[in-house]
Amino acid sequence: MKIMFRITALLFAAAVAQPVLAADCEFTVGAGDLLKFDVAEMSASAACSTVKVTLNHVGNLNAQVMGHNWVLAKTSDVQGVAGDGMTAGAASGYVKSGDARVIAATAIIGGGESTSVEFSVADLVVGGDYTFFCTFPGHSFVMQGKFKLDA
Repeated sequence: MKIMFRITALLFAAAVAQPVLAADCEFTVGAGDLLKFDVAEMSASAACSTVKVTLNHVGNLNAQVMGHNWVLAKTSDVQGVAGDGMTAGAASGYVKSGDARVIAATAIIGGGESTSVEFSVADLVVGGDYTFFCTFPGHSFVMQGKFKLDA
């Protein structure tokens, strides 16, 4: 009977511990000299207080020619954020300063470089409609993916 109790306790502990895995709170995304992220969808756990995204530019071209960033916004805001980013220009990393529609954004990077951003999920809605994308001019139309916050 004691063995059965211990096995049950261990199984319960394992089940409770699973939803808070670090892998649900940290992501690595790659992009190269082609207009494509290497992931199409990211799902983070609502149990995370923050999410960290690391962007690796695995290509060879520099940031002025084929720069990439990782920007998160509501899907309904993507076009506006990308348009305002182009107007803001390279000096601002193609992200309008103080843009409240931007949930998170990395710096623009070129071949061989990496950058990270960490952001709170407190204001995100479980099941909300979010998109990550690149705001380098012309990239946002094809460099997109879905971001989901799971319960």
